[in-house]
Amino acid sequence: MTTTELFCIDLDQPTLEGFRQFISAWLLRRAGLTVLVDPGPLSTIPHLVETLKNKQVNRLDYILLTHIHIDHAGGTGALLETFPEARVICHPEAVKHLVAPENLWKGSLKVLGKMAEAYGEIIAVPESRIGTLEALASEGIQTFLTPGHAPHHLCYLCDDLLFAGEVAGVRCSVNNGIYMRPATPPRFILEVALDSLERMIALTPQRMVFAHYGLVDNALTHLHIARRQLPLWVKGIAATADTDPSRKEEAFFTWLLDHDEVYRRIDQLPADLAARERYFLGNTFRGMKEYVDGLSAPQK
Repeated sequence: MTTTELFCIDLDQPTLEGFRQFISAWLLRRAGLTVLVDPGPLSTIPHLVETLKNKQVNRLDYILLTHIHIDHAGGTGALLETFPEARVICHPEAVKHLVAPENLWKGSLKVLGKMAEAYGEIIAVPESRIGTLEALASEGIQTFLTPGHAPHHLCYLCDDLLFAGEVAGVRCSVNNGIYMRPATPPRFILEVALDSLERMIALTPQRMVFAHYGLVDNALTHLHIARRQLPLWVKGIAATADTDPSRKEEAFFTWLLDHDEVYRRIDQLPADLAARERYFLGNTFRGMKEYVDGLSAPQK
């Protein structure tokens, strides 16, 4: 690994329960190149800029977006006011939403409500500031289209380090083993998500950054856990399909505690993080339920 510096910059949201060590930006410096991955929402841009200045970052060459959800990319346009030379890299299909984010902002408000308000409005990115995947490749950073969590999701490989976004879901540190869960909001397609994971496994990265949350030194272990979890969770949705609609999510949660030894470590999380994770289970549940509801009886 030729990386000279790699820093995690926490972008905590103190007004939201459990939103600590959850959202983060990553600063990468290597061979004269300065890159920031996922600058986060507008509300945390002042803290991000202050931290970058404290680290003597006077220039950003690239801002890499794993995807354009508000908690990862909402503040990109505001960050460019401090670093106007930076080129923003995102999925080609996401450019139009960054340049004209009105519908993205409305959708965030509709889905997330007060959470979106806490994150802050999505600021437009001038089209002239959008860079190309080819230019990034010339700097030694490979880009991979990895739909699953979102259709516009990307992963970035720098030497042996994979910036994985949410391709493998979410992880938290626990004392005994690993806690992980899929992150599959609608519209989720199991086959697409599995393909993205399998292609990342084929790259055999040694280290991996989870957008939520942290750097791990055993990337393949975590990727294989995610690969096992996706079909297991879909099986759980199908197994609890006949539950009363008002109790389906709770029945699914109980099923997971019985069948997923990784997810059941949610009980090792601090109370506020467990509450956050229990809340976000609803997004994954809805995405997977929509997928399962669309299957034929033999497929289920």
